[in-house]
Amino acid sequence: QVQLVESGGGLVQPGGSLRLSCAASGTIFSINAMGWYRQAPGKQRELVARIVTGGSTNYADSAKGRFTISRDNAKNTVSLQMNSLKPEDTAVYYCNVIAVTSTRGFAYNYWGQGTQVTVSS
Repeated sequence: QVQLVESGGGLVQPGGSLRLSCAASGTIFSINAMGWYRQAPGKQRELVARIVTGGSTNYADSAKGRFTISRDNAKNTVSLQMNSLKPEDTAVYYCNVIAVTSTRGFAYNYWGQGTQVTVSS
């Protein structure tokens, strides 16, 4: 089993910055991908950014140029630096990890509990 602990959400003014962090722990043989999703009220959960083994990244169009995802493989952590925040970035942000947790080699999807990001003046 994998536990994900998120931190870094909060209230910020438009144009401000926040940094989200997520630490994965438990029986982890390998991590295939780490990422961040978000869900605004009344909307579906959507991918914000993801980083896979090897370092390749992909971002939602809304995040490109403003958000940067990074990963520390040694610590099993993933961070999301969010700059130039807009009110439409307001949502609950969820950490997501795809990890192999046994010698059988199957990878499973794990989610954090979510952290609120509110962008408002």
